[in-house]
Amino acid sequence: MSDRRTGRGPGGPRRPARSSAAARSARPAPVAGATEEARPRPTGRALILVLLLAVLAVSYASSMKAYLQQRAHIAELKQQIDERSESIDDLEREKRRWNDDAYVRAQARARFGYLMPGETAYVVLDEKGKPLETRSQLHDPRQVLREPPEPWWDDAWSSVELAGNPPRDPGTPAAELGAPAE
Repeated sequence: MSDRRTGRGPGGPRRPARSSAAARSARPAPVAGATEEARPRPTGRALILVLLLAVLAVSYASSMKAYLQQRAHIAELKQQIDERSESIDDLEREKRRWNDDAYVRAQARARFGYLMPGETAYVVLDEKGKPLETRSQLHDPRQVLREPPEPWWDDAWSSVELAGNPPRDPGTPAAELGAPAE
């Protein structure tokens, strides 16, 4: 039951029907140079989703950094393990050498100068009376001997001449020391 005067009925107020020409005139006219499609505006749900993705990216980035640091640390530790195992192998090889009597004798000779019974040791001394290095290097004789050596007979003949003609004593030693001369 509707009231024809008010236009109200059981479904609520009636709106007058617009014609399609009236509907077209109610829309704003497009501006020159503007696109007809309007940009969609971000909704609250979209902003929350973007924020959530940013937080997840930051948390995964920090976890990834920690993971990469741990992998680098593990690689360093594996390298140290390899170096130490090589060192252990070298030390075990050295230990097996010391179980050999011939190696022990050779080390005693080289390090401490020990001799076997019946052997004679010779020590070469330098001009100051100190022992020369046992591990000296050999050099090219052309580089060591820059002046040709004198023959031994020249040295022997000069000593014979010196014995036959001794040099004259220029003065007594007491005069040289400043003592009164007699």
